Amino acid sequence: MLSVGLTGGIGAGKSEVSRLLVEHGAVLIDADRIAREVVAPGTSGLAAVVEAFGPDVLAGDGSLDRPKLGSIVFADPDKLAVLNSIVHPLVGARSRELEKSAAEDAVVVHDVPLLAENGLAPLYDLVIVVDAAPETQLDRLVRLRGMTEEDARARMAAQATREKRREIADVVIDNDVPLEELRQRVDQVWDDLVRRARSA
Repeated sequence: MLSVGLTGGIGAGKSEVSRLLVEHGAVLIDADRIAREVVAPGTSGLAAVVEAFGPDVLAGDGSLDRPKLGSIVFADPDKLAVLNSIVHPLVGARSRELEKSAAEDAVVVHDVPLLAENGLAPLYDLVIVVDAAPETQLDRLVRLRGMTEEDARARMAAQATREKRREIADVVIDNDVPLEELRQRVDQVWDDLVRRARSA
């Protein structure tokens, strides 16, 4: 089994790369999706978040109001650290469970947005960073996700720098390119991952 950490700045196109890797046969473990699962209604994770941030972070149906919580934590590094201390251990435990259930020769791709920020590179056999210029990220966040420019810049600023992400990369996938070029690059990376998994 080859354990791959996949990361990239918000708006860099990491989701597109993970989708292409899954098309090739990668087993995807999506930290964001797991992060939503571990704070679903009725979980101990949600109870801990409410205890830390108060009942105002709940939506009317009892689920977590993610935009509300986001507006609190992205403006305050200390509060973001509190949230991370609740959610990250839960995500880590669930990720390990999922990895253990994968086939012996699988390429397991962990989609981890905050891999660089949380010093998680040593947990993986290999780290892939999806990279795009900051102006590309900003354009995608405003145009495709409907964020205001101010909100987009704040989200980008809350993450590791482009340089810090590239420092931990074993493989960099440039996503300032047309989709067809991106697809070709992912094809090359996949061939390398399969070779590594077979010799692991």
